[in-house]
Amino acid sequence: MREQARSAPQTKTALGGTVRTGRPVVTLTIIALCVVSWLLQLATGGEWTQRLAFAPFIGDVQPYRFLTAAFLHSTSVFHILFNMYALWITGPFLEQMLGRARFIALYVLAAVGGSVGVVLLAQPTPDGGWFTPVVGASGAVFGLFGAILVVLRRLGRNAAQILVLIGINFAIGFMVSNIAWQAHLGGLVVGLVLGAGYAYAPKERRRLWSIGITVAVAVVLVVLTVLKYASAPQFALS
Repeated sequence: MREQARSAPQTKTALGGTVRTGRPVVTLTIIALCVVSWLLQLATGGEWTQRLAFAPFIGDVQPYRFLTAAFLHSTSVFHILFNMYALWITGPFLEQMLGRARFIALYVLAAVGGSVGVVLLAQPTPDGGWFTPVVGASGAVFGLFGAILVVLRRLGRNAAQILVLIGINFAIGFMVSNIAWQAHLGGLVVGLVLGAGYAYAPKERRRLWSIGITVAVAVVLVVLTVLKYASAPQFALS
């Protein structure tokens, strides 16, 4: 029976993802990691946060923080609840339509893109955001918003609700203090680009096209970050 299951043709979605009837494993795993990380933040009195939070001044010597910050949240339960809810309403659909591999790439690069957005738009001065810690999955979530917007348009479905959702949440970033709108913008741009690349990839070259756009976005993020750090004053990097 196992051999027959392996040899049976797999049903694909319109965008090349494998149709799965089980739970959205990747989405649930990301949610679990965020929840466990948040509990560790509370249990360690902020030590866990200090080790993994992102700030532009330290990103060049500890680049892993570009990603790990997306698995941290503020001590307010509403911060993590909102992000996990947004992930839950968008993640399973994208995970199914794109497949697990492309969904992981989308989430990771959108998370990194959020941190890159902070680096690019923050000023390397004490009061310009260069030394301000940034935490939260919002950059990655905005990346999912951007990708699902493109995917819905590609499938010919109504994307008006997603547009409204993006507009409202982006506006909140400017109206409420202590929200890194730069991370929202960075994640959104990455999500739009990857979403378009995945959704409009030629069917006969979908795999190669998807790998190419993923690598291209990663390279652009690295290059932009390196250039920003190279132009920053030395005192801002110490």
